[in-house]
Amino acid sequence: MKMLERLKDLEHQYVFLRWVTGNEYGKIDYVGSDFIEFSVIDVDTMEYRETIILNSQLVLEITFGGADVARIIAERSSQLPSEW
Repeated sequence: MKMLERLKDLEHQYVFLRWVTGNEYGKIDYVGSDFIEFSVIDVDTMEYRETIILNSQLVLEITFGGADVARIIAERSSQLPSEW
């Protein structure tokens, strides 16, 4: 399986993403044929800080499980409006 195919599987997921010049927690919004749209989350406030477009060739590591990612998912879920 190629990296781009795996990234497509993780679309709309919260992850830790490391690329050549940086790393951040956030959500993969879109995976194109040669780029990734990634919304960065400020881990202190759990607010979206910025959206970046990355060349998919620059991605070095993706963590889509673990305690830190689970904490971000739990925090974001607790901020969702409840429907009655």
